[in-house]
Amino acid sequence: MSDSGTWIEIALLAMLAGFIGLRLVSVLGRRTGHEKPAGEPYRPGQAEVSPPIKGITELRPRHVVEVPAGTSVDLRDDLQAVADVDPGFDPVRFVAGARGAYKMILDAFWAGDTKAMEGLVSDEVQHQFGRAIDARRDSGVTLENRLVDIDSAAVVAAQMIGQMAEVTLRFTAHIAGVSKTADGAVIAGSTSDAVSTTDVWTFSRHIGSPDPAWLLIATDDETDVVA
Repeated sequence: MSDSGTWIEIALLAMLAGFIGLRLVSVLGRRTGHEKPAGEPYRPGQAEVSPPIKGITELRPRHVVEVPAGTSVDLRDDLQAVADVDPGFDPVRFVAGARGAYKMILDAFWAGDTKAMEGLVSDEVQHQFGRAIDARRDSGVTLENRLVDIDSAAVVAAQMIGQMAEVTLRFTAHIAGVSKTADGAVIAGSTSDAVSTTDVWTFSRHIGSPDPAWLLIATDDETDVVA
């Protein structure tokens, strides 16, 4: 009995092995001789290069700046040079903004408020204005000025100095006001009569800065630049 039982077990194991072999063949398939050798690294085929779509590789047309009213057309190339490196620079919009800054800075100076100048002038100009305000205060003089109107604001120079863009404007304006001593005595001026004044201010901006603000970096009463 023991020998017959052993042969029966051997026969059952052989049948089971044959069944497993048939299942592996049906799942994995048979070798054809064209399989990749085991361990062969993956080599991607050369990427297909599509021809460029017509017009995509062409350069965008250059944005030609508009020369602001009152500014000499001879400055077009200088203004264009700034716009070429600073796409956000629009001379017409810049002049409009400079007119607003001109009034705000003058109002702050006359009021003796250097804090109101922050974000409009450079640290050096703010320091210079602060010294003038302190000297005026020490002498007991007060200013009661107001900007009547701005007759004109014209660009007289524009240039790139490294990464710094600089634009200079000449402002012609009418200002009314008086200078008084501490006891109220009028030193000069008139609250009714406006006098004409000309200021030449230079604004600057670092083109790599995320801050779009231009700062006043220099002031003068007159200029040798001919607009």
